[in-house]
Amino acid sequence: MSNIESIIQVEKRSAILPMVILTALFFILGFVTWLNGPLIPFFELACELSSSQAYFVTFAFYIAYFVMAIPSSWVIEKVGYKNGISLGLLIIAFGAFMFYPAAGSRTFLLFLIALFVMGTGLAILQTAANPYVVVIGPRESAAARISVLGIANKLAGFVAPIILTALVLSNMQEFTADKIAMLDSVSKANALNSLALQLQRPYLYMGLIIMVLALFVKLSPLPEIDLDEEGNISNLSILKQIKNAFRRPQLVLGVITLMLYLAAEVLAGDSIGGFGKQLGVYGDEGNFYLKLTSFTMSAMVVGYILGITLIPKYLSQVTALKGSGILGIILVIAIVIISPKVMLQLPGIPNLPIVILLVALLGLANALCWPAIWPMALQDLGGYTKIGSAILIMGIIGGAIFPLLYGLITETINTSNIAAGSQDVSRSGNQLAYLMLLPSYIMILFYAVKGHKYRKW
Repeated sequence: MSNIESIIQVEKRSAILPMVILTALFFILGFVTWLNGPLIPFFELACELSSSQAYFVTFAFYIAYFVMAIPSSWVIEKVGYKNGISLGLLIIAFGAFMFYPAAGSRTFLLFLIALFVMGTGLAILQTAANPYVVVIGPRESAAARISVLGIANKLAGFVAPIILTALVLSNMQEFTADKIAMLDSVSKANALNSLALQLQRPYLYMGLIIMVLALFVKLSPLPEIDLDEEGNISNLSILKQIKNAFRRPQLVLGVITLMLYLAAEVLAGDSIGGFGKQLGVYGDEGNFYLKLTSFTMSAMVVGYILGITLIPKYLSQVTALKGSGILGIILVIAIVIISPKVMLQLPGIPNLPIVILLVALLGLANALCWPAIWPMALQDLGGYTKIGSAILIMGIIGGAIFPLLYGLITETINTSNIAAGSQDVSRSGNQLAYLMLLPSYIMILFYAVKGHKYRKW
């Protein structure tokens, strides 16, 4: 049977079981990923960091995608897509177990190494799992299938901060910076050690659950796929494959777009808690800012539901991406312009700045970007789909670099304001730094309008 015929056979099989397995995988992926946002203010306090240093949480996690994407492609070439998924899950579990000694010693570097290991596992998992979504059904409905997985991913992003808050951060009001500063050195060390130890049990349990899932995938009837339909491409060296793949403009522009989109997605989810804290959003619970990530995830879930409902019957994935770019541009401008003194009155949050909700709504603008960009960038790659997937995964570096830049910008502007004696929160660096996302949404709009159509340079 030819490679093309084998792909057709895979497409003819029921996609229900693969979709169920992939949905579970993307829930785990989302749960692990979106724990990073609440951990930023946690590590800032527990490890005595500056706000910019705390954003190394996202840097260590997402830089693994860039570093390990090409090696992930090589691993999958050797072990196959199905075994690659199981291996990725085992590496994620190992990273979760590393939180135990890191919390025991309250060493930020060990936490960063653990996050890098988890990011490595996710890079392998993403590289192996995403092509499945494209080939188990018609390409024109790939965005809708990815939207289903996106709902699982962002539902996990909604649940993760709530669970982490309940298990680890529920007593954060007892560990505020002001209270910690009043303690002597011994009492302070004991209090912060006690705070860090609260991470041990949840990550231990999470690692065990992920190991069970890895075994389930290994024993499942998930079909193996073969995308080398152009013949002997896998026999080419990795460098030759990369060189040939970079001749495809739709892939290269897709990587750039994906990188800028990830910057917007990660910032919207991971910075909203710090922004809320800076604006004094505590709500009746006293630590509500730790749950603000769930606002962004809720908006993304709404976007994914719209994607499932509308794509491709009423809306093409190209049109959906255009709408995402336009909405993102409007929201970024509004976030920067509107004063944080403009408040909404909500139950449990008597004074919620409207700009916080606008940051959360970036989740709606971001929701359909990944589902649309991925199949558009891989279209017509044929046997280079595997290496193309790995190169696309490298675009996730946007989630590593931009939050770090955001932290540096906010710290610089806020420090400058304090030095100048400014008390006007409308000049907050946390708010002005969102302007860095404007190029992201402009690129998303360009790729939707024209960039994805290019087939020659």
